[in-house]
Amino acid sequence: MARGAGLRARAGGSARNLFVATILVSSFLLFLVQPMVARMALPRLGGAPNVWNSAMLVYQALLLAGYAYAHMLGRLPLRRQAVIHVALLLLAALTLPVGLVALPPIAGLSETLWVPLLLALSIGPVFFVVSAQAPLMQRWFAADPAAGQPWALYAASNLGSFAGLLAYPLLAEPLLSLRAQAVAWSAGFALLVALVICAALSRRKLSLPAPVEVEESAPIGGRTIALWLLLSAVPSGLMLSTTTHLTTDIFAMPLIWVIPLGLYLLSFVLAFADRRGAVMAVSRGAPVVVLFAGSYAMLSNGSGTLWMAGGACLLLFCVATALHGRLYDLRPGPTQLTRFYLAMSAGGALGGVFTALIAPLVFDWAWEHPILILAAALLMPLEPLLRWRNTDGIEPGMARIALALLLAFAAFLSWQLNNCALHPESSLTALVLTVFLIGTGVMVMVWRGAFVAVLAMAMVAQGGIWTIRATLAGERTRSYFGIYTLRDDADENMRTLAHGTTLHGMQSLDPAHSREALTYYGPTSGAALALKATPAIKGAGARVGVVGLGTGSLACQARPGQRWTFFEIDPVVLDFSRQGRFTFLSQCAPGARVILGDARLKLAGLPAASLDVLVIDAFSSDAIPMHLLTREAMQVYLRALSPRGLLMLHISNRYIDLAPVIGSTAQDSGLGALSRLDFPEDTTRYTPSRWIALSRDRAVLSALAHGDADSPWSPLEERAAGPWTDDHASILPHVRWDRLTGTP
Repeated sequence: MARGAGLRARAGGSARNLFVATILVSSFLLFLVQPMVARMALPRLGGAPNVWNSAMLVYQALLLAGYAYAHMLGRLPLRRQAVIHVALLLLAALTLPVGLVALPPIAGLSETLWVPLLLALSIGPVFFVVSAQAPLMQRWFAADPAAGQPWALYAASNLGSFAGLLAYPLLAEPLLSLRAQAVAWSAGFALLVALVICAALSRRKLSLPAPVEVEESAPIGGRTIALWLLLSAVPSGLMLSTTTHLTTDIFAMPLIWVIPLGLYLLSFVLAFADRRGAVMAVSRGAPVVVLFAGSYAMLSNGSGTLWMAGGACLLLFCVATALHGRLYDLRPGPTQLTRFYLAMSAGGALGGVFTALIAPLVFDWAWEHPILILAAALLMPLEPLLRWRNTDGIEPGMARIALALLLAFAAFLSWQLNNCALHPESSLTALVLTVFLIGTGVMVMVWRGAFVAVLAMAMVAQGGIWTIRATLAGERTRSYFGIYTLRDDADENMRTLAHGTTLHGMQSLDPAHSREALTYYGPTSGAALALKATPAIKGAGARVGVVGLGTGSLACQARPGQRWTFFEIDPVVLDFSRQGRFTFLSQCAPGARVILGDARLKLAGLPAASLDVLVIDAFSSDAIPMHLLTREAMQVYLRALSPRGLLMLHISNRYIDLAPVIGSTAQDSGLGALSRLDFPEDTTRYTPSRWIALSRDRAVLSALAHGDADSPWSPLEERAAGPWTDDHASILPHVRWDRLTGTP
């Protein structure tokens, strides 16, 4: 008897290990393929933050479909479940290796819908069938009454997902080409199919049909399901809004994309673990983190550092862990397992729809971010750190008076903080006021409404008032490609255009100076020097192309007889010039042609040798789209340029040192390269910039270098290990970590 029990225990342990391995492999593959496909899409879709949000929306929709499939399949006998699921896995394998389908842009269909359609057609079959693994394997595991509770397997699922996300930027992207990544992923899929077959065979002796959904002692009501949805939707939406912030101002690369998603998944590992100590500790401290890091959620002036980015990530992790921990506490019995996961997935998809689809259409700024933080404050477990309300002698009337005084004190602190939050010389005062404001929030944690009110006050005080004013003044425009702020400075008599937190152009409102190119395009900038020298180098009828319209500043470098063409991906930017908000284009180059669409694709469609000078000045906030700097992109530019053509690249960037990449690409393409690092004396009108000049003809570069002795050019000496390609590129060696931390 004891021997039989021992054999069953060992068999049960082996089966558990098998199911854990199956779930780990499926989750690893599922979240390894997410950044891989997004990376494949860069050459076609560019690096706008919403591309990743669109990808995440597709993943969440497919995940919801996979969970729904697992829920429906779970009603069948186990043998039939196994046959159907293995058959679908084999059918999905016919679409491997993973790659983008050849779907051209559809006329009349916006990027908001076309991008998800492209990604869904490319990855849909395999993602759908793999996404069903976690709930389905848990269902199969729980079918054996002796197996035990399945919830810890969900923590294993998210641990595998987290490992897959880390593996991509740290191992797959630096070491493997995209083709090799796709082949390796296909091999992993084959391993998964084998594990699923083994898992099915381990349950073949179970004669019972799949568990029938039954009403439990505590029926699941609509309110509980609604709470499941909310507790899933808020972390999902917050993960995407955090991603938008990071990719807007740093770089559109998987290393950045995976950080919020990885923290989001890691929160599930803690929340669904059998041991509750870690999740309880994080949930206890989460309100303080929300008060501090969440107070900066409305800040839209200035650029972030690694500390602010780290604060946003810490906030996401704490909120997600606290809300997912509460979700776990509301879990039903094992018979409702797939229903619970289906509701979780639906909530995640709702959060994605709100952030990726609804918010860009409804809001002029990233208002979804502070809204989701306030929603998290309303939903998270709120265990008071100071229980002064329950102290002996504190009557309800006295507590209400104390609450009113604390809220009044918080309002006073917020008023004072608002006066100094955006002034660097008052940073110490602002920090002290912030600490007192957070302390006040901790004092009122016994009242959830008061806690949320203090958080809202802190948001407004930490620069949020300026964000609100900009919205009320109608200064912002939001499109699929970003958030633009167009503002008039009465003191300087200037109109500025910012994309995200990065200045993209400026024009004087004084008619006498309205033709002067400012910011990165001043008279000593590399672009201005090159375009000034163009008539002497290329003659009076030079053909000039500019990638990235912006305010149109470069248009005023046009000379009579030249033919200019601008390439702009965002119609909203073109509207700024067409509607007269910026007049560089209409004043200086009214005959210039403007081609809308991705510049790389449009340049590839031009006849060979169509241009004599090509200026690449395309930014998404402070991020230069990676697909415009690869070897393949360089070949597109060289094909569009005449044999003695001049290529100008603008590589000014706070966080990424792009010069070594350009140096290697130039060497690989047989190009000469000069660098112009400009530090203008008048920093109120002009901005430091770095431009790289490249040409196949060294004589062109020699003429440029000797054209102005007062503004010297220098040979580009920096070299990376190799050029970036569409198939293989890694940003890690080029990150300026000192800039991210804010150190000099």
